[in-house]
Amino acid sequence: MPRFLPEPLHTANARAHTGILLVNLGSPATPTSPALRTFLRQFLSDPRVIELPKLVWWPILHGAILTTRPAKSARKYASIWTDKGAPLKEHTAWQATAVDAVLDDPLLTVAWAMRYGTPDIATVLNALRTRCGRILIVPLYPQFSASTSASTMDEVARAMLRWRNQPELRFVRSFGADPGYINALAKHVREHWEAHGQGECLVMSFHGLPRRMVELGDPYQAECLETAHLLQQALALPDDKVRITFQSRFGRAAWLQPYTQPTIEALASSGIKQIDVICPGFVADCLETLEEIALLCRDAFLTRGGKAFHYIPCLNDDPDWISALAALIHQHLGGWLPPAQEGRFQFRNSVDLSR
Repeated sequence: MPRFLPEPLHTANARAHTGILLVNLGSPATPTSPALRTFLRQFLSDPRVIELPKLVWWPILHGAILTTRPAKSARKYASIWTDKGAPLKEHTAWQATAVDAVLDDPLLTVAWAMRYGTPDIATVLNALRTRCGRILIVPLYPQFSASTSASTMDEVARAMLRWRNQPELRFVRSFGADPGYINALAKHVREHWEAHGQGECLVMSFHGLPRRMVELGDPYQAECLETAHLLQQALALPDDKVRITFQSRFGRAAWLQPYTQPTIEALASSGIKQIDVICPGFVADCLETLEEIALLCRDAFLTRGGKAFHYIPCLNDDPDWISALAALIHQHLGGWLPPAQEGRFQFRNSVDLSR
């Protein structure tokens, strides 16, 4: 087998398109133990996710974890599964379609992939490279972390190791402070309040991260706090009406605190009767939001005396979010489009983004 793959003969217009690849974390193929075992093996084998020596971690992973955890995780996924499959994949696919409609350019190709599971990054990139001389990678993680955004770029680089004719690449590092993203979040919250009433406290829950990773230089916590403070300002909320927390702790090590569920339980125990919870670190609903927050944390709040727990869904198919994402992509395409194309490049503001 040759070290580098053969390529089609190059012509001037062979790769005239610019590819845009949206990437999210991923989901198992089905909510079953075998599918979860495959998914968890891939996810938890990533050295960006688990920073332990393989000799230490692999016996644990292939022993207790892959023996017991798949069945438990399968039950969790089954509780959020829809007739269309995994919500995260459904929302990500729709976001790619909607962004493509808003950008509306025949020389732009918008695709999507999952870091773990399918459609995988290597397969989608391989399809894009046949006609795209430039590719913009857009990890759909608002805040940068080595365990998510950097892992995505690792996989992109790995996918291209055997390519002889590599494309020009760009990478959206993070967008948690992007004004379009913050404005879409703020409007989304206000619309929820108009429909359901405003709670006594807004809990902003971000996915957790081992504290050691932050101590080693990961900027994730700082970027989460920046997003939270910008959203708080946009909503004009005083400090006593906001809690910033971290969820999804795994293992025994210390993770970023305060933890979400204990904070929610403490709010109920203190006499708070109605709270709203939003997850600004996710742009699409998934297991961590629909099961951990909307189900488990809701039960914890009501069990301890709370009366009304309102989970505010992720932006998902929100038109303001799609417009903000399209604008972010357009900004990162600067200089890549031919002058004539740059001059006529316009968003289709009249696109019907209803599902």
